[in-house]
Amino acid sequence: MRYVTNFLLLCLLALSSCYNSGDNSVNRLNPGADSTMMRLEAMNQQIEDDVTNPDLYNQRATIYLHDHQFDKALKDINKAISLDGGKSVFYTTLSDIYLLMGKPDGSRDALKKAISINPNDKEAMLKLAKIYLIVKDYKNCYATVKQLLAIDNGNASAYFTRAIGLLEQGDTIHAVGDLMQAVDKNQQYYEAYVQLGELYSIKKDPMAVLYFKNALNIRPQSREAWYMLGLFYQENKQFDKAIASYQALAKFDTAFREAPFNTGYIYLVYLKDFAKAVSFFSESLKKDPGYYQAYFNRGYAYELAGDYKKAYDDYQKSLKIEVNYPNAVEGLNRLDKLMVRH
Repeated sequence: MRYVTNFLLLCLLALSSCYNSGDNSVNRLNPGADSTMMRLEAMNQQIEDDVTNPDLYNQRATIYLHDHQFDKALKDINKAISLDGGKSVFYTTLSDIYLLMGKPDGSRDALKKAISINPNDKEAMLKLAKIYLIVKDYKNCYATVKQLLAIDNGNASAYFTRAIGLLEQGDTIHAVGDLMQAVDKNQQYYEAYVQLGELYSIKKDPMAVLYFKNALNIRPQSREAWYMLGLFYQENKQFDKAIASYQALAKFDTAFREAPFNTGYIYLVYLKDFAKAVSFFSESLKKDPGYYQAYFNRGYAYELAGDYKKAYDDYQKSLKIEVNYPNAVEGLNRLDKLMVRH
């Protein structure tokens, strides 16, 4: 099973990661909520003392946006714009609000307005390119990236954004070129290294290992990088390295069911050590008792080891979770014939 990363989401993290602090209400049990309340109280007082200052409304809108109070954020940024419609940053804030409200068209229009006010607004251009990417308007995405690179040729995120669009359109060659540019401009660009590793993994090119390790140098506890590295080793029959990668992952991500599952699969299919396979599938089931594939694989390990009763039980458990699961049905039919013979 290949680990599929939503790189469009990764691309958007730079746009929205600072707005993931909680729900729409203030939680007095959350220390972060206390901080938000204190900031709001201070900002309320500043606005009360200077009610015609648009920058203060913009700042308070940003605080509301952090706290996911979108209606209040929208009201404040519209007030800021009504007081001074000539500041591009106000429209950038407006675009962020619209984006997190699920209104990409409004976000796009706000960013276009920001750029019309300030044609050199690099932040607005990058966000606009990402919006076009979201709605799969590749032509305008690439045009906006080109416009941005004309004034900032070292913008790694611009290359990365265009690379994602190219990949979605199937142009792997040019996408790799842009990803290379991204890591050349920013040697700490984690997402670009992971995507390069994935692309080279598909070709079974050993360069994939280098890119995954570069990603791990940046984020040593990256679930996806460790898993994809392990998967590369597994698919290229470097089983000791694959198992070591999965074990490294399991040390810090104790809830990730696929690490022991894949280790069990290696012992089951390639190394023929059925006892160890059973052990790892059992570990995977501790992390997710509803993992019907793990029940089936453990059952198959029992079957190959000659323990038909335990195999039968596991196949039935698999079917209780996933009714008519073909592999489990076939396993039960196979066992019925074997047990008749015995």
